[in-house]
Amino acid sequence: MPTRAQVAAGLRQHRMRGVTLIELMVVLAIVAILASLAVASYRRYVLRANRTDATSALLRIQVGEEKYFLQNNTYTTDVTDQPPTGLGVASPTPSGFYKFLITGDPNSTNNIATSFLATATAQSTQTQDTSCVTLTITDQGLRNSAPSTTDCWR
Repeated sequence: MPTRAQVAAGLRQHRMRGVTLIELMVVLAIVAILASLAVASYRRYVLRANRTDATSALLRIQVGEEKYFLQNNTYTTDVTDQPPTGLGVASPTPSGFYKFLITGDPNSTNNIATSFLATATAQSTQTQDTSCVTLTITDQGLRNSAPSTTDCWR
């Protein structure tokens, strides 16, 4: 017959092992916090990556405008028509994140635009990129953005 000490030792060995509900809740809370940080960071990255749609299209517009100016001695305000009347740039972008507009020089005479301002305006989900809602480029290559002017053209 086993002694009391042997019975107590046996009970200690067969003690249940596992995770308590409190431990599980702590782990879930930590995972939730890390996931929320990761999702927010990823969302900022996606918005910044989508901004390259606008910057690359605006640079294509600037190059197209210069080619158009060399051939016609004026700039065009037609973004979407194919050359020779327009620049052939899709507006909005194929991904649908930006819409483009070109304005000519308001002081131009005889419908000969001597300067232009190309503007890309965020639309759809890209409007969540609140620091860079609009991006612009001029015939002189001056780049700007609104409401913030920092890091939008990077």
